[in-house]
Amino acid sequence: MNLKVIAAGVLTLVAVGANAQNINGAGATFPYPIYSKWFSEYSQTNPSVKINYQSIGSGGGIRQVSEGTVDFGATDGPMTDQQLKDAKVKVMHIPTVLGAVVPVYNLPGVNKDLNFSSDVIADIYLGKITKWSDPRITKDNPGVNLPDKSILPVYRSDGSGTTFIFTDFLSKVSPDWATKVGHSTSVKWPTGIGQKGNEGVAGMVRQSPYSFGYVELIYAETNKMSFGAVRNASGKFLKASTAGVTAAASAAAKTMPADYRVSITNAPGADSYPISSFTWLLIPTHSTDPAKAKALADFLGWMLDHGENEAAALTYAPLPKQVQDMVRKSIATVK
Repeated sequence: MNLKVIAAGVLTLVAVGANAQNINGAGATFPYPIYSKWFSEYSQTNPSVKINYQSIGSGGGIRQVSEGTVDFGATDGPMTDQQLKDAKVKVMHIPTVLGAVVPVYNLPGVNKDLNFSSDVIADIYLGKITKWSDPRITKDNPGVNLPDKSILPVYRSDGSGTTFIFTDFLSKVSPDWATKVGHSTSVKWPTGIGQKGNEGVAGMVRQSPYSFGYVELIYAETNKMSFGAVRNASGKFLKASTAGVTAAASAAAKTMPADYRVSITNAPGADSYPISSFTWLLIPTHSTDPAKAKALADFLGWMLDHGENEAAALTYAPLPKQVQDMVRKSIATVK
């Protein structure tokens, strides 16, 4: 009897192994903390599917899914019309969660949260504001003794969706930035030092006194970094929060385009955090491997049913109900 049980167990393992799906993806670092949690949990409940994800930046994710070298990509900056046209495979954007990009800084002796006007942030990276004691910074932070020290701006050196979100915001609030630099996953920075990944920027700011950078909110929280409040479109200084991100997404949720490519930076509303964004998985609409396509579609359904409930605990905002309903219909087209 025991031998029969053991034999049945072996046959079951062989069957699982034979039908196992290894799904490979690559892209954005912005949502990596929640993606790694989701992929691990999904594999635990579905042992025949293993999802491997490389956190290499949105630019790399777009490139690899476009070339067909991964089963899916991930990005925080939607693909352009030209990128979609040039891709070897037809790709759809599937929004997953929303997040915030925050200005982080390392100011020895300053323990108070700082306020940053949007034009001040732009001018720090344009090289127009070079000292922490600049009158435009002190004006927004009365009573704070800011040092007469040079600011070290830190930026992403890799193709980055976090950079896309940040520069998309700067392009909306600073005509000078829009003209001289613009917005993309990779731009020509006028000043500062580059680092790879949200992890790299966070690490450089943490170890460099008087530095200033931008990272996804969870990286600031996890690394216990100081991050500032940003003046929004209503003129209110607001620190990043899931509530502020949700408020920024509320208007977009009602008018979401069918392809989900939308920007919510500098959104209207007193409660809207201004550097907010959706983040997307890039899913080939017609896979060469139907079994993998089915597994991906199943994961996306699981994400809506279970994963969205975990977003807030990792400082992301879940998709609005209207968007979730749209995504369910899009999932049904994955083949």
